[in-house]
Amino acid sequence: MLLTISTNRKPATDLGFLLHKHPERFQSFELSFGSGHVFYPEVSEDRCTACLMLDVDPVEMARGRRRGDGSALAHYVNDRPYVASSFMSTAISQVFGSALAGRCKDRPDVVDKPLPLEATIDVLPVKGGEDFLRSLFEPLGYTVEAQSHVLDENFPEWGDSSYFSVKLFGNVTLSELLNHLYVLIPVFDNQKHYFVGRDELDKLLAKGEGWLSSHSEKEAITRRYLKFQASLVRQALARLVEDTDDDPSSDDGQLAEEVLEKPLSLNDQRLGEVMTALRSSGAKRVLDLGCGEGKLLRELLKDKQFDEILGMDVSVRSLEIASKRLKIDDLPSFQAERIKLIHGSLMYRDKRLAGFDAAAVVEVIEHLDPPRLSAFERVLFQHAKPQTVVLTTPNAEYNVMWETLPAGSFRHTDHRFEWTRQEFYSWATGIGGQYGYSVRFVPVGPEDDKVGAPTQMGVFTRE
Repeated sequence: MLLTISTNRKPATDLGFLLHKHPERFQSFELSFGSGHVFYPEVSEDRCTACLMLDVDPVEMARGRRRGDGSALAHYVNDRPYVASSFMSTAISQVFGSALAGRCKDRPDVVDKPLPLEATIDVLPVKGGEDFLRSLFEPLGYTVEAQSHVLDENFPEWGDSSYFSVKLFGNVTLSELLNHLYVLIPVFDNQKHYFVGRDELDKLLAKGEGWLSSHSEKEAITRRYLKFQASLVRQALARLVEDTDDDPSSDDGQLAEEVLEKPLSLNDQRLGEVMTALRSSGAKRVLDLGCGEGKLLRELLKDKQFDEILGMDVSVRSLEIASKRLKIDDLPSFQAERIKLIHGSLMYRDKRLAGFDAAAVVEVIEHLDPPRLSAFERVLFQHAKPQTVVLTTPNAEYNVMWETLPAGSFRHTDHRFEWTRQEFYSWATGIGGQYGYSVRFVPVGPEDDKVGAPTQMGVFTRE
């Protein structure tokens, strides 16, 4: 089985430092099930490719099996030496352990930077087909190319097998790529070559930190990774829910922001401007991304123009509060059918967001780390691509108007940035040009001649 990883970010030879494997050496490693070999078929400043090839010993595999675990012949006649499986995950952990953990003393400035990476897996057994393959990788931001293989070239009428050659293209850190592969490869195969116990639950949560809790297929991933052991699956899912309960929209920082803005009735004005933009767009099906506790959802539900309303948030707790605020369980059936709340992240492509007329993103982007902003842009403007996007964010210039806000401070302790009007204009017009949207800018709140309005809003319309 073969895994290749390539990059064309100059100097591409940094890949050797990140993997802790010298590009000019052929290196071999003894593993419990055989051996692994690392080599570089291409090395230049423009492009570098590293390969991890596994040589699995089927006899050693069979010796490690317990009696009664399938037929005796099946221990020797199987696809284990040839396909990517839990063997590959073990090899990634043992051979690329430092890269998996995100450590590199020689290139510390590159470790946390997203790189244009390409990974090829030959071959991957996918129990669930190409749709399942894409449903696991695409929400993580990867472009997927999958080539299926026929069962037998001499008998094409037998159709395709469940084996695929897979290429992934993504702008991610090397550590993120390796962690995604570590977790997901055994999930596609739906088998493991070793006993699955409590330690596997801990491995799953450790390697899935930062992405698994918000993945749209986290339940399927968890069940397969833990080999459908009900007690382990329940514990894992419960802990994944806990990971998403740190909700910035209901913490002390949010309260401070609301106290700051309340004298201006800024939240009411903001919701009013967003609703006006959504109504004038003619939208029938609307997304509220980062819906929080449901304040905008409540206004949308009051308006009969909107036939379908979908609210999404990364915080399970906020969704529970929104559900109570909207009294969803008590709504008449015709109202309940109009609205749905889902758990998800703006960092990962989600097929549930496709096909909507408009999306509202109200005071959300400033909570995203700047390096993650490009992932959000792709999720919304490239993949979901609604006809209209209404997006608001604070105007940093207006902060001087609040005497109680210390100079240089953000309005909310969880804000990662606050843009000036020029910064927002540059970002919005750049995104519009890249993804085919025109942008109209609307000031929200009392406007000062020098510093503008407290909130800035962009209305994106797909051309």
